[in-house]
Amino acid sequence: MNSEKEPFQSKNYISKSIFYRFSQFVGFLIGARFFVAALLTFALYVSTFFLFNQDETFRKFVFDFKVHGIIFCTVITILAGGIINQFYDLEKDHVVKPFRTRIQSFIKQKYFLYAYLALTAISLGVAWMISHKVFVFFLVYQFFMWFYSHKLSRLLIINNLTFVSLTLYPFFGMMVYYETFSKKVLLMAIFLFLILLCIDIVKDMLTKSVDKAFGYTTIPNYFKNKNTQIIIISLLITTMAVSMKLITKTGISGFMAYYFTGGMFVMIFCIYLLLTSTRRSKFFTLNLLRFWVFVGIIAMLLNGIESKL
Repeated sequence: MNSEKEPFQSKNYISKSIFYRFSQFVGFLIGARFFVAALLTFALYVSTFFLFNQDETFRKFVFDFKVHGIIFCTVITILAGGIINQFYDLEKDHVVKPFRTRIQSFIKQKYFLYAYLALTAISLGVAWMISHKVFVFFLVYQFFMWFYSHKLSRLLIINNLTFVSLTLYPFFGMMVYYETFSKKVLLMAIFLFLILLCIDIVKDMLTKSVDKAFGYTTIPNYFKNKNTQIIIISLLITTMAVSMKLITKTGISGFMAYYFTGGMFVMIFCIYLLLTSTRRSKFFTLNLLRFWVFVGIIAMLLNGIESKL
């Protein structure tokens, strides 16, 4: 009788073990913001080849290992930044993101810290092999990633500006690497900065009470709802003005022209949603703006393919 139970118990133990290991793996991916890193990697490759890289052929770009090395270091740094950010925001995430923290609980926090140190070392090691300038670039990037999570994320306005700046930092690095300085690139950077800033402030509106409870001084907590709405609407109107400037003054064409034209209608719709002032409308605004950033990456890809053909 016991011999019949043993194979069943063994199979049950194996299935539980596989599920546990799989949960640990998923927990690590979520904790490291893997999917955000994957999207940023895609955005970096698209913007690097189709926006910053004006002269290289596709073949030359594919075999430009220095560029691939810089993007690799960027991805590893973003993963490390995601880990250290969730380490500092763990208590807040238990309330705001209970499902995610439940998945992450399959891994002890000390292993997240080990992973953070390992990823940091790998990123800086590869950066050092590329060049000393690249090493300094990523040393600064990693320091501010940590300092944002440790201190700056709790400071009024600085938290939003730092978060958006750190998101755009790798793109700035690529722009400097290729020495691509133009009015069009500058206006596109301002456009993206403003949208990401709106996203971050709307996100703070949704977590207002939790942020206040855990000591995060955010714009919604400090300026209250009505003033926060005015700030976001002002930013959206400014974004529309930047879009108009891009369309009329830079000679932008193709899919990107359609993107910035359509973006003005998206901004108007977001303003309408914000004026309704419900939690559901704020959540929809947040995801619409996020989706529009993704649409921008696709538009740049299609525009680039069209211009290269």
